[in-house]
Amino acid sequence: MPKFCANLSMLFTEVPLLERPLAAKLAGFDAIEVLFPYDENAAELGVAIARAGLPLALINCPPPNYTDPDGPRGFAAVPAEQQRFQRAFRRAHRYAGALGAEFLHVMSGVAEGADARQVFVENLTWAAAFAPKQKITIEPINTDDMPGYFLNDFDLAMEILDEVDAPNVYLQFDAYHAAKITGDVLGTWEKVRARVAHIQVGSVPDRHEPEGGGFDYPAFFKALDKQKYKGWVSGEYRPRGRTEDNLSWIS
Repeated sequence: MPKFCANLSMLFTEVPLLERPLAAKLAGFDAIEVLFPYDENAAELGVAIARAGLPLALINCPPPNYTDPDGPRGFAAVPAEQQRFQRAFRRAHRYAGALGAEFLHVMSGVAEGADARQVFVENLTWAAAFAPKQKITIEPINTDDMPGYFLNDFDLAMEILDEVDAPNVYLQFDAYHAAKITGDVLGTWEKVRARVAHIQVGSVPDRHEPEGGGFDYPAFFKALDKQKYKGWVSGEYRPRGRTEDNLSWIS
């Protein structure tokens, strides 16, 4: 079976964030990710992660007010926001270093057109050079969940990776978003898997536990084993009840 990771921004929310790393460890996960850890004291969160003994797989490059429902979902592709992006990336990179995050996911934000594409490429190129030892990911996200999100297509993501052409920038593959964007998770995976460094999963179409519904996750996990995928597979979903009540998908 793959190495399973728990998204602590969505799982184990029955307890405070500082208690979730240990909860994930006791539940049988191999790693954790935290989308936006910036409201927590980095030292305290680092201690909680160290006590659990789990690696931190990923954090997101922050819009500072992501918790605001009307706030931006990133701005790496937003023209005229390049200085803001650089400030945000520097802050995220400090957190990633303090917490030992393997991947830093850069969110494109809401934008469109050739200018947005150029800005996204420029910002990723700058980030890759600024933090050459930091692994960076980009992730296509469907526009039902995030209307207007610039990076909403896997072909576009692959083209941008080619343009940036940096050894530390990778594709982040979310099977839930792939289902919403293309309707063909396995076909999309086969097209892009050579560039993928991190996977996220959730049921289709409701984004609950990755089982049942419209996609055969056990078959996908077997395919990952056969292909010798070495990265994390993170549960990024909304549990139907208490997180611990249904973790059969990692068994």
